[in-house]
Amino acid sequence: MLTTASNKLDYGVDAPAVMRNFFLIGSAFLLVAIFSPPILHIGPVDLNARSFYWPAGFLLAEGFLFLLYVKVGKFRHRDFMLSLHPWRGDENVLDVGCGRGLLLAGAAKRIAALSGTGHATGIDVWSNVDMGGNSAVATQRNLGLEGISDYCTLLSQPAQEMSFPDATFDVVVSNLCIHNIYDQPTRRKALQQIVRVLKPGGVALISDYKLTEEYATEFRNAGLAVEKKRGSFLTTFPPLTVVIARKPM
Repeated sequence: MLTTASNKLDYGVDAPAVMRNFFLIGSAFLLVAIFSPPILHIGPVDLNARSFYWPAGFLLAEGFLFLLYVKVGKFRHRDFMLSLHPWRGDENVLDVGCGRGLLLAGAAKRIAALSGTGHATGIDVWSNVDMGGNSAVATQRNLGLEGISDYCTLLSQPAQEMSFPDATFDVVVSNLCIHNIYDQPTRRKALQQIVRVLKPGGVALISDYKLTEEYATEFRNAGLAVEKKRGSFLTTFPPLTVVIARKPM
């Protein structure tokens, strides 16, 4: 049977401009190293063209690691994150910055596998800068193809302005989202919203490649018990850390 775009899962390319730039700039350095005269005269400066092999190799390696994460690593990291919670099947789950639904679908499938009564809600503003082809329609299509649409709800709202009542969710998950809130006061408000909507006894699993100590500090200041675990150094690029924050009963 032929596979078409409409019936094929597609969880998108994270930060597509970043990966593109790794390959474009790395390739440009490589071409300079191969085809330029041995010595480049740039104003008063003489450069050894062969020295451009080093930045070329570095940038192209970064690009391929990024591609490995997009194709393989993010699925493994999703499973690693979700394994940090012992699933019962009755959890009410929130995915903050759900994108095209990778974590959201993963949580919903765990609930469905247990024939549970739980539900997974994903919120996002669906920016195409942070993920290629990002849209609520694309996310809903993935949920349908995964067969878990009935277990999921999508809402368009920013992390710092959640509309949910206090203590709504047993589990809050998020991957590579919070750092995209560039203003620190607004970012702190998003973290405070996560604390607010988390039930007593609930857990937040927040994964990112930077600012994780800031997240951990905010959660500790709110009275949550916090630990951190690293993802795979091979298949997650850049390396990701999961902040595990448990709200006391």
